[in-house]
Amino acid sequence: MTEAPVAAVRIGDSEFDRDTAVTLREPGVYDIELSAGWTIINAVNGGYLLAVIGRALADSLPHPDPFTISAHYLTASQPGPAVVRTEVVRTGRTLSTGQASLLQVDESGQEVERIRVLASYGDLDTLPDDVRTAAKPPAFPPPEHCFGPQDAPRDGVVPGSSAIADRLWLKLDPDTLGWALGAPSGKGEMRGWFGLADGRDADPLSLLMTVDGLPPTSFELGIPGWVPTIELTVHVRCRPAPGPLRVSITTRNLAGGFLEEDVEVWDTADRLVCQSRQLARVRLK
Repeated sequence: MTEAPVAAVRIGDSEFDRDTAVTLREPGVYDIELSAGWTIINAVNGGYLLAVIGRALADSLPHPDPFTISAHYLTASQPGPAVVRTEVVRTGRTLSTGQASLLQVDESGQEVERIRVLASYGDLDTLPDDVRTAAKPPAFPPPEHCFGPQDAPRDGVVPGSSAIADRLWLKLDPDTLGWALGAPSGKGEMRGWFGLADGRDADPLSLLMTVDGLPPTSFELGIPGWVPTIELTVHVRCRPAPGPLRVSITTRNLAGGFLEEDVEVWDTADRLVCQSRQLARVRLK
């Protein structure tokens, strides 16, 4: 079991930064090469895709930081070329709002919309410091007593064993790892320490990926397999302090083949830096 990665890579120099970099083709149109390194099975991770779109919106809007961003996932994205088209909806003194679509050309040569997003951006550094909340950081063991993909035996089930797992530093709470041992708890919970494998610290953009970076709660409900995102809304509350993040995910209702995941992300200063809710589809037997 390994400790948290040392911050060896600065923000801007990470693989995450390179793989979310967009190139301005013309006003409101950005080109991106979606990396196969952020895939789960054969599908590109929804949080990574949201970070790509978030970066394009940050370039096109006058404010730098996503405050709230809502995405509807229409079709599964594939590694390879893509286009992000952005539109400024409204700009104000403290907030600006934009919308964006991510598109790819399919096998028939037709342009297909993969994701549609509506977001409001502001400047986190201008927000007041006062906090009045009943929320408390999740309580679970330190990283050295948690487990990640690299801790699994060679012949065992590897939590998060997809290409994206090589780019993440992930240590899951043993109380939410029953599924990896063939004994899911049935509680619909997932908790763990989270960071990027190269040691890059979190920022508002990487938080958009963080909320979708842990295994799905459906695993602890005894339902294996891919859980595609239908809709994901993220609220970034403040700029995270350096160091690993604590992520807590809860599902209260699985019905009709859909479940919700409510996510809280806490930093090393015990601040609730990000929240999200996701609606996802599960494949019931």
